[in-house]
Formats: sequence, structure tokens, C-alpha cells
Amino acid sequence: MKAGRKQIQQQDIRTRVELASSSGMMKELPSMTISQREQFLVLNDVFRIYSDFDACDIATQKFTVEIQRGKQLDYLTNGLSRPWLCYWILHSIGLLGESVDDDLENNTIDFLRHCQLSHLATSYAAVNTLVTLGGDKAIQKMSSFLRRMKDPDGGFRVHDMGEMDVRACYLAISIASILNIVDDELTRSLGDYILSCQTYEGGIGEENLAPKLTPGMNWVVHQQGVEWGFQGRMNKLFDGCYTFWQAAPCVLLQRFYSAHDLVLHGSLHMSQARDEDHEEHAHDEDDPEDSDDDDSDTDSNDGLLALFEDSRRVQPVFDSFNLQRCVILCSMVPEGGFRDKPVKPRDFYHTCYCLSSLSVAQHAWSKDNDTPTLNSDILGGYVNHLEPVHLLHNVVMDRYNKAIEFFHRAT
Repeated sequence: MKAGRKQIQQQDIRTRVELASSSGMMKELPSMTISQREQFLVLNDVFRIYSDFDACDIATQKFTVEIQRGKQLDYLTNGLSRPWLCYWILHSIGLLGESVDDDLENNTIDFLRHCQLSHLATSYAAVNTLVTLGGDKAIQKMSSFLRRMKDPDGGFRVHDMGEMDVRACYLAISIASILNIVDDELTRSLGDYILSCQTYEGGIGEENLAPKLTPGMNWVVHQQGVEWGFQGRMNKLFDGCYTFWQAAPCVLLQRFYSAHDLVLHGSLHMSQARDEDHEEHAHDEDDPEDSDDDDSDTDSNDGLLALFEDSRRVQPVFDSFNLQRCVILCSMVPEGGFRDKPVKPRDFYHTCYCLSSLSVAQHAWSKDNDTPTLNSDILGGYVNHLEPVHLLHNVVMDRYNKAIEFFHRAT
């Protein structure tokens, strides 16, 4: 959906929400469902935040959108107590480009060694935690556990006699892939099982329903709502964590189709990046680092370099800049941490996935992991720059690369 059309839709809904709130219509519509009422309330909160932000001067806006790394780190370093908390916190710290001291690192590793890891979910969290701390410290004996969880239908169970769904498939293959223990036995019939879980909308459901043909790309792109956040499924409110779970597949699928086009046609059919694509986001003109004072120094070599850089960029299929605006203005807490949505409390889970989504959005214009992001891709400028993540595993790329190097040597 083009940005201009979505902006018209957003303005229309904003007007209706304001009218409903001011006229008391919320109380006068007995036919309104609970989910519709909740949606109106959330939109009212979101649009109020946007209106207040737009009314501020430039200096206040720049301060408001800054991620405030110090406050984020203060919040994050006070909650390491369980495998999932360890992962959410340490991954968030890694996204901010920081690491923990040796004592905390060793204490975390000792804690994970004493955890009961006979569940795919906590095993995934523990492996990603250890990879984030350093690949050479990751656990070694996981292969037999994954094989025990493998089901004859092709999927995986989360634990002995536990439920089987696509989440378990993701957890198992993510663990096996990063530990370099993927083989034919683990992947047997897995693709068929996942396809059998696709719903009529195009997205993937939890369990085996019936084969459907609707493409997933169209579905996931249209989960970005008028508030610019993502919802998890139809009739759900936008949620800070879904900004990662939906934005990452958008980039993954776009890169897949781009690579597919190159193989079949020798050229890209996806939208290419253009300078005017960023013109609607006028944040750059107020950034002293982006001034045009040195334009006189440009020459033909600069033009060639710009052409080369442009060829390594592609316009995202979702609105990456306004996604950052939604996450920072509606989910970021001034004291540090992130939340589900306005009026909700902050927590480590949403902090992890909101920061992860900001990273995905910042790097969404890059065609691959080797293409650097530009200052114009980042709301608030480079002060808000986050480390790129591996879109499948959601660990910081340089930590992933070190882990892969270690486990390939080990095998």
C-alpha cells in the first residue's frame, strides 16, 4: 500500500476517532464490539501522541525520538533471572552495541548450566543468550534432544508429550542451524508441515489446518495498520512485539523474491530505492550532519559512488520510517525500556522486540547484510543507530557470525 493512500486512510480514521471521543459516541453505540471499542481507544491514544509530537518544536522532537541508550542500559541490567529474560535483556544490550562485564557474563553462563532445558522454548532462549555472550561458550549436546522432539508428521513438539505447532518448528530449526547440526532427519517433511498450517488469509497458523494457496507476502505487509505499527492477526490491536515479528518476514520475503528474480531474469523486479522516496520524511534537513554545505566538493567519482550505493538498496515493502516513529513515540518509555502500546507498563520482552524491530526498520533499505544503513534511514539520525540482527535467529549479526564460525570449526 502506497504511503500517500495510507496517510489519507489514517487521517480519515483519526477524524472519526476524534469525533467519537469528543461526542461520547463510544457510550452510545451498543452494537460496538469489545475489540472495536479497544481499537478506538488505542487509536485515540496513538493519534494524540502523534498530534502532540507534531506540535512540538524541532529541538523537542529530536530529544523525544532519541533512544536514550544510558536509560535503556540502566533498565536492562537489572533483570537477569531466567533463560528468556537473559535472552531478551542481553540481546537488547547487544543491539545497543554494548556488552556486559565478565562477572555478569560468567554468572549468566553458570545460571544457564543449572537450568532445566528440556523444553524447546527455553533451549532456544539459552542458546541465543550464549551466542550473544560468545559462541565458544554455547552448549554442545542438543542434537539428541531435537531428534526426540521431531514428530513423524514433520513438525516438532515443544517437550516430551507436548503440543506440536509451527512455533516449535521455528525454535528447533533455529537452534539446529546456529549450532550447525541441521541434517536430513531434522528437516524431513518440515516444509510440507508448515505449508499445511497456512490459513486462507495467507499467514501461517499455529497448527495443521488445511493447505491454502494465498501468498504470505501480501498478508504480512497488510498487517501494518493506520497507526503504522503491526498487528499479529486480523482484528488484533497493534503490539510493539509484532513490529519485529511482522517486519522481519517482510524483509526476508523481499530479499528472497529479489534473489529469485536475479536467478530467473538476471535483474530485480522489486522496487528500487530512489532519493525522492525519503523526501516525505523531512527530518534530514534539520540534521547538521546532512547539510548541503559541501555540495561544491562533489565530482563525477562521488556520482559513481552514489550510483553504486543506490544499486545496493531497495525500497522496503512496508513503511520502515513510520514504523520507527510508532515504536519510539508509542512504545518507548522515557525512563528506559519499551512497552506493548500506550498506557501499558514496560517489560523486558517488549524492550527486546521493539529494539529488534527498530534495527530491522533501520536496515530495511539494504539489499543484504553487507550493505550499510544510511543516516536518512534512521529516525532521529545516527545517534539512534542499532546493530543489525540476523532476521531468522534475531541475534546481533556479528555475534551470529562468530557463533557460526565456531560451530563450523567444531564439526
